[in-house]
Amino acid sequence: MALELRQTLNLSQQLVMTPQLQQAIKLLQLSRLELVENIVQEMESNPVLEEQSSSIVEEDVKTGDGKQEQEKDSSELPEVTVEEHARDDVDWESYLSEYNTGWASAPYEERDTSSTENMTAGKTSLYSHLMWQLRMTSLEEEKREIGVHIIGNLDENGYLDVSLEEISQTTGYPMEDVLETLGIVQNFDPVGVAARDMRECLLIQVQFHNLGGTLVEKLITSHIGDLENRQYERVAKALDVPVREILRAVALLRELEPRPGRIYSEEESIYVTPDIYVYKTGNEYRVVLNEDGMPRLRVSSYYKDLLCTKDCLPENAREYIKEKLRSAAWLIKSIHQRQSTICRVTESIVRFQRDFLDNGISRLKPLVLRDVAEDIEMHESTVSRVTTNKYVHTPNGLFELKFFFNSAINRVDGDAIASESVKEQIRKIIDEEDKSWPLSDKEIEEIMRQHNIKIARRTVAKYRESMGILPSRKRRNAFPAL
Repeated sequence: MALELRQTLNLSQQLVMTPQLQQAIKLLQLSRLELVENIVQEMESNPVLEEQSSSIVEEDVKTGDGKQEQEKDSSELPEVTVEEHARDDVDWESYLSEYNTGWASAPYEERDTSSTENMTAGKTSLYSHLMWQLRMTSLEEEKREIGVHIIGNLDENGYLDVSLEEISQTTGYPMEDVLETLGIVQNFDPVGVAARDMRECLLIQVQFHNLGGTLVEKLITSHIGDLENRQYERVAKALDVPVREILRAVALLRELEPRPGRIYSEEESIYVTPDIYVYKTGNEYRVVLNEDGMPRLRVSSYYKDLLCTKDCLPENAREYIKEKLRSAAWLIKSIHQRQSTICRVTESIVRFQRDFLDNGISRLKPLVLRDVAEDIEMHESTVSRVTTNKYVHTPNGLFELKFFFNSAINRVDGDAIASESVKEQIRKIIDEEDKSWPLSDKEIEEIMRQHNIKIARRTVAKYRESMGILPSRKRRNAFPAL
């Protein structure tokens, strides 16, 4: 069997995404913050791109005739010159000798004259706060080293992440010294820090508040599980005390902090900036893009004029500028197309969810991506990319665009209702229930059927858990008046 090389010609069709199309799709699914970062990176890598300031925009609005008249008026005005002459009647020698002091001959030092009102104090972390207390404590070198290892192995809630045996092996000191140092660190502020579990953390705080040996300590030691399920009668029977005393001890227990390191958490709130605003003007809703903080790009006129000259540029430089000009023009076009697509999708959502904007979340309608895609004649994948990580500010609050797309729950009479509206009704039913006898998921299902909503018990449980609402046995407050 002989081996040979052959050339064949095959004709086939393929869907190939050009680099420009890939860039447009990438920009479409970016959030507002990511888009600004991407624009800044493009401006750094592409010298042809430049940001158009607000002053330039205002100048572009002016007509050319006004500019010529301004130049004409300025040319007719005489130039103002200021001439300063030193006075001859001043005795400069006596002046210098009188004021020739030490500070006058000292060299000038630039000082920071910023206002103290613009300064903010740095946030203290849990580690630095504990290390400061450790340095202020008079300890032997061995225990100080053990204390550093203990503080360094605390998690964000203030609990000790490693075992004492591991600390003993790492430092090389006996277990007795580790236990003694742990007790010293547990007395630091915040109270309950360096505990190995929640039970030990609460017991440390009980000892700090001089509640040792009381009913509160007994509840923490032996009946934490019953307290979580609100089994107060069982606890009272086991300890042979009245239920009223159990409730008083529980009230004191609620004042303790199960996560003492939380107040020194370094997590900061992230504020969402809406990509688009929806305003109500009369009986109509108007969609407006949020352009605040968004760089306005334009192609540099310097490089465009540079290409017009024929002889001053070598061929490789000319090709480089042309490539950057094409890249800059396509980027600007892609950004404008992105903004236009977001507007079209939001306008379509406003048309579908007009009842929600007028009456609130209880009137939210079922909506899928296909409905919006058919309305604006786009593909579903494009609508999905547009609504990802994009936020809209409405008269009813700030929402992600994905929020308006909900699955449908059938009513008893055959109509449909959005799942978010069903969640809102479940929340209202639970808020209005009798706390002494909270409603079970089955009872909520029956109430929803009375409201013309057909929903299963397991669906009620799923929605309740997604809203962070406890089951009925943990919501029960058998003694609301105590």
